[in-house]
Amino acid sequence: MTNLQRALTGATWRTSSHSGSGDQCVEVAALSDGVHAVRDSKDPHGPALVLAPAAWRRLLDTAREV
Repeated sequence: MTNLQRALTGATWRTSSHSGSGDQCVEVAALSDGVHAVRDSKDPHGPALVLAPAAWRRLLDTAREV
């Protein structure tokens, strides 16, 4: 198991308080060194998108503009 796999397995995943029942949203986990992971809440064992700190900030900035 790689360090990233261990980090994802032990991560604390959360959803937005605006997601209601939480059945159709994404989950986010803060990993080490400002890295974040995003996954589909309906598929918690599926793939996760892992973003470096700069990419995470760009994603948030873009989402705020929409």
